[in-house]
Amino acid sequence: MKKLMWLALAISLFTLPSFAQEVPSMSLSGGYSYFRIGGSNGVNLNGFNASASFATNHLLGFVADMGAYHGSPQGVGLTTTTYTFGPRITLRPSSSFVPFAQALFGGAHVSASYGGASGSSNPFAYGGGGGVEIGSGRIGLRPEFDYLALRSNGTSSNCFRIAVGVVFRFGAK
Repeated sequence: MKKLMWLALAISLFTLPSFAQEVPSMSLSGGYSYFRIGGSNGVNLNGFNASASFATNHLLGFVADMGAYHGSPQGVGLTTTTYTFGPRITLRPSSSFVPFAQALFGGAHVSASYGGASGSSNPFAYGGGGGVEIGSGRIGLRPEFDYLALRSNGTSSNCFRIAVGVVFRFGAK
């Protein structure tokens, strides 16, 4: 009986490295993004967002995210660019369904133009959100939802982003 227990322990220890190899060390994602600045009376913008995430272990990682959005509400050209970074917690219940949550901190550049006049600001951006990676292998689909606040001159604009992109996974941890 004792030999059987040692054999079971040895087999389980040998399976740990193969379990760890299922975690991609890096992933890149890019796709369409809908960005809303303000609450119920806000402005809708459409654009693109891209992110790179780096896994430090099976659960914790780091993400760098950038988005560019544009709209023309009531003839005003409005462009917003966000660049945020932060930690990402990833759960791995299966290789084809990988939910994650993230906290984001960084900045934004907001510019508006109308009739030859223009203005811009560079607010601090912070927030968080999450999503899920769907699909196994090296390529998958990543829908996500994030709340962002753009803070400038003592006031914050509440924003949210819905993004859908293709994710490419590289390496193994």
